[in-house]
Amino acid sequence: MSSENADAGHEHEESSVWDVVVVGAGPAGASAAYAAAVAGRKVLLLEKAELPRYKTCGGGIIGYSRDALPPGFELPLRDRIHAVTFSLNGRLARTRRSKRMLFGLINRPEFDAGLVEQAQKAGAELRTGATVSRVEQHGAAVPDRRTVAVVLSGGETVLARAVVGADGSAGRIGAHVGVKLDQVDLGLESEIPVPPTVAEDWAGRVLIDWGPMPGSYGWVFPKGDTLTVGVISARGDGAGTKRYLEDFVARLGLAGFEPKISSGHLTRCRSEDSPLSRGRVLVCGDAAGLLEPWTREGISFALRSGRLAGEWAVRVAEAHDAVDARRQALNYAFAIKAGLGVEMSVGRRMLKLFERRPGLLHAVLTGFRPAWNAFAGITRGTTSLAELVRSHPLAQRALSAMDR
Repeated sequence: MSSENADAGHEHEESSVWDVVVVGAGPAGASAAYAAAVAGRKVLLLEKAELPRYKTCGGGIIGYSRDALPPGFELPLRDRIHAVTFSLNGRLARTRRSKRMLFGLINRPEFDAGLVEQAQKAGAELRTGATVSRVEQHGAAVPDRRTVAVVLSGGETVLARAVVGADGSAGRIGAHVGVKLDQVDLGLESEIPVPPTVAEDWAGRVLIDWGPMPGSYGWVFPKGDTLTVGVISARGDGAGTKRYLEDFVARLGLAGFEPKISSGHLTRCRSEDSPLSRGRVLVCGDAAGLLEPWTREGISFALRSGRLAGEWAVRVAEAHDAVDARRQALNYAFAIKAGLGVEMSVGRRMLKLFERRPGLLHAVLTGFRPAWNAFAGITRGTTSLAELVRSHPLAQRALSAMDR
């Protein structure tokens, strides 16, 4: 073969390899694809479902989520929340109000589709109906050490210089990386259409109910003519969680309305020593077990970790050897642990406090103005749970007491 033909063959080989392949088109995956595409890289976004698709999720968009969105992205808000009613297993209800918006509510199908559209506008290519069966970094399917083979269920192989796993906590990529999980919770949720008179009563206000089982709570999130009603508790007592949801719906006076969707979902938090990468493969969002352990809030963690994964995947893709790829992957892990990891550590301690003393938490939030101001600051994104604990000695002592 002449050198000219050899060069042409090499260019053809290079053109068939994606810089970054992202698996999963939820908030984490779409954010990763957007970040890599904005950097000018050749990006493929794989999603097993057809979009838009339903996801079990309350749909609360706090300040950190808004701050992590692509520039110019318009949130498809269904409601703007200015009030929160807190109750303790249906008792001692008290409503706190704010002149400024606390957070917004979205429907996940619209929100996720909008994020994917932003990634596509940035240059990413979307492929739906693509189920990943495995990822290979060695073997016959891998032409060289700079390449990862993403094998689809039909047998097709997609080649990439870097892969980002955003395919959920039970996905293939997390298993490949070896993600370890130490907290698994069961969330049950119903989307309940209601008449205008009921919808008006809930407009601009959510309910958070501290539940009967340790670490459990319920919520009502209004979205126009539909209420998203759900509960969450530790996995292991599915029957008890189901009873909690049924009792919760009944005492709200909503049992007579037929849900249009009833669903369940397991949320999984990573162990603190769990890996975030393997070779040229990174994980983010639920696939990495990244979410807030106490509230189980995951959208902001997905958006933030997805953006970081996309940025560092670009660097991994540019790495010419395993040592450099490993260095970039470790930098990604450091960025995650320095930010989201610290928030998760504080969240774990808050969950322990909440499991032992839900009544105390309720009393403080409803009766102590600085606690309500702190809650409002977290939802607006002006502060975080970790920042609050660092700056308040009393909070530090309370959490330290829970560690003993």
